[in-house]
Amino acid sequence: MNSFFTQVRDLVSRIPFAKVASYGQIASMLGDPRKARIVGWAMRGCPEELPWHRMVKADGSLPNAGFAELQKAMLEQEGIIFLDNGNIDMEQYVWKGDL
Repeated sequence: MNSFFTQVRDLVSRIPFAKVASYGQIASMLGDPRKARIVGWAMRGCPEELPWHRMVKADGSLPNAGFAELQKAMLEQEGIIFLDNGNIDMEQYVWKGDL
């Protein structure tokens, strides 16, 4: 599991400025789309320099209510615009990912 966490964090570190990725997307990129929840676990306690704020749910909503305000502010500073429902337009901002 530890190596999977390392792979998750390595991949998340590549999400570019003003782009986002979903937990399921990262799991799929690592070969197992059913491990979205484990991607979430890997992000808990991640190093501060990791762009954790670029991780969102598949529908573009923010995953953690406790950090939603901070995460939204950080994404807006990168130029990401939120829809009226509070979600991100995934078609516009999703990272296409290059491995």
